[in-house]
Amino acid sequence: MANNSFLLKGWAITVIGGLLALGFKDLDCRYIFVSLFILSFFWILDGYYLHQEKHFRELYERTATKKESEIDFSMKTEKCEKDEDWFDCIFSPTLRVFYGGLLVVHIIILIL
Repeated sequence: MANNSFLLKGWAITVIGGLLALGFKDLDCRYIFVSLFILSFFWILDGYYLHQEKHFRELYERTATKKESEIDFSMKTEKCEKDEDWFDCIFSPTLRVFYGGLLVVHIIILIL
């Protein structure tokens, strides 16, 4: 899950940087608005992977405390007790800093 998040951030920087460069070169706001849409898509997808990672960590912690005879080897995360909302994961501090910084760059470019 952490690798997925890392790859998403890399792709987000690459795609958004390219679109911003095109928009800045041609002075065309359409590229910037498309880039904003892609930014929100990557942000939401990265939040989903963070949400899943938290569920799997909880599943691991719960399984690690059981006796060997009680382990059922189920990978279902529906039984998570700390059912943190997916929306909360999207606005976690790490994602807010990364994607929020990109959003600030978009706002600055739109103002200029």
